Amino acid sequence: MLRIIALLMLVIPGLFAALGIKWMRDTLFGILHSPFPSLSLQFLGGFLLFAAGLAFIGGFILHRDRKRNKVQPRFQKKKKAP
Repeated sequence: MLRIIALLMLVIPGLFAALGIKWMRDTLFGILHSPFPSLSLQFLGGFLLFAAGLAFIGGFILHRDRKRNKVQPRFQKKKKAP
């Protein structure tokens, strides 16, 4: 059950990132979608969706790898001094 939840946690931001790529691509071809009044706002919205989806997936993978000690020393969390 936990693996299904983890998969959904990665698929949903992945779909948002894919939608962002689609909006950016459609902007380059001059296709305007209904929620946006201009092409530049559509590109900006697509870029924000893509960046947010990519950041979430990257953060999820980094967090998982840190728990399993599979990251390089420069990506490990620093120990706090007492």
